[in-house]
Amino acid sequence: MLQDIYRKVVMDHAKYRRNVGVLEGEQVKKVHYKNPTCGDVVTLYVDIDENQVKNVSFEGEGCSISMASTSMMTELIKGTSLTDVSELRHEFEQLIRTGDRVNTGIDLQDAMSLKGVHKLRARHNCALMAWQALDRVLADVQQYKGIKE
Repeated sequence: MLQDIYRKVVMDHAKYRRNVGVLEGEQVKKVHYKNPTCGDVVTLYVDIDENQVKNVSFEGEGCSISMASTSMMTELIKGTSLTDVSELRHEFEQLIRTGDRVNTGIDLQDAMSLKGVHKLRARHNCALMAWQALDRVLADVQQYKGIKE
């Protein structure tokens, strides 16, 4: 039953992607990222103002998991401090890699629906693609602590 609800949330984000489009402006950082294992692509736009993600959007093509995960990530980090974005990033990585949580006090919202991906090792990079792109676009931002490849 819970898996059916999760599946519906994933498919809703894949079909009706949130925050799609190009962001422009002096503060907007952009990165084009290709999933090395399957060819899915995303261009991520992040508008940062005073150590906070003011706005975020993306363009991309890929499987349902990668596009849903990207949509979910944009919803999750918009309006969030870079410190909190770092915590969300680490918590989501843990969820995808192991199916477990480190800090259950961190609210992953719709991204929790991707918990089952941990059983599908070949799909880990699909779920993590947007977060890996985020690591690259924010690599030079001191307040953000991504995952080093």
